[in-house]
Amino acid sequence: MVNTASHKVAADSVEQAVVRALGSRSVVLVGMMGAGKSSIGRRLASRLGVGFVDADIEIESAAGMTIPEIFDKHGEPYFRAGEARVIARLLDQGPQVLATGGGAVMDPHTRELIRAKGVSIWLKADIDVLLKRTKRRSSDRPLVDRMKDLMPQREPIYALSDIVVQSRDEPHDTIVDEIMAVLPGHLGVTTPQENEA
Repeated sequence: MVNTASHKVAADSVEQAVVRALGSRSVVLVGMMGAGKSSIGRRLASRLGVGFVDADIEIESAAGMTIPEIFDKHGEPYFRAGEARVIARLLDQGPQVLATGGGAVMDPHTRELIRAKGVSIWLKADIDVLLKRTKRRSSDRPLVDRMKDLMPQREPIYALSDIVVQSRDEPHDTIVDEIMAVLPGHLGVTTPQENEA
């Protein structure tokens, strides 16, 4: 019983140490649509005890219309410009976990802001996993039919992320555990196990 309690305290202190090490930076999740950025992001934010923000929801709120409506009415370049402005604003509100849209990091300025004000994590997923997940919600994802074409363009940019974690058909809490296994080390936080070594 004592071991369980001390393990819980140790685990809590790791999360707290991660948040302290982040300072005002955000943990920024990048990757293709269907990679699990929103679901995993919510769980990661809860684990760290920080806020979660979905850039797509913020864009819709700022525009007063859905993303498919923005694409239909104004086109992708207009959407991307708005997306870049919203992400720039959100990056000033850390520490938090920020889920970005699949194409957000294709903008060089946005990438630079994420590098300066965040720690980027690529949730890398195989095409079959992405297609299975997005098939359920294709009506609100304007680029879903182009996913196979977009992956070769986007993956080299995603690969520039600070951390890469494989997103797959596992419980999302498992993916969060894997993020938490590498995030402290990236931030220079030593875990209790490392201190004992």
